[in-house]
Amino acid sequence: MGRDPNPERPATCAQWEAVFGSPPPPYLSVPFMHKAISYEAQCKARGGLPAAARRALNGALKGQKRPGQPQEILSPGAHLLREWNGRTYQVRVVEGGFEMDGRAWRSLSAIAKHITGTDWSGPRFFGLTSRAGRP
Repeated sequence: MGRDPNPERPATCAQWEAVFGSPPPPYLSVPFMHKAISYEAQCKARGGLPAAARRALNGALKGQKRPGQPQEILSPGAHLLREWNGRTYQVRVVEGGFEMDGRAWRSLSAIAKHITGTDWSGPRFFGLTSRAGRP
């Protein structure tokens, strides 16, 4: 008679089924199942994610963009200006990205890092969002 490599597995599978209403997929590890069961208990005790976070996650699953994302509020041809350490930088919005000093960039964050030498939120650096991430 063969031994189960993890003697906790049968009890953990039974607990999973009681919590989620169906048996776990066969490839899940016991430590992962423990974490998922604990997370579910925490959600039930504390209410889970805020409604706004759930909406954002569901929208992301459906491929929707968040309202107010910079690409939605900037159209090709728009110009952004930012003064940094005595120099004025001008960025032009182009189809699929941005242009500054004759060079193409995929994101405002890459431009902000180039200008400052540190990681920045590009939309925030250029004044498109507030500190809380709202337009």
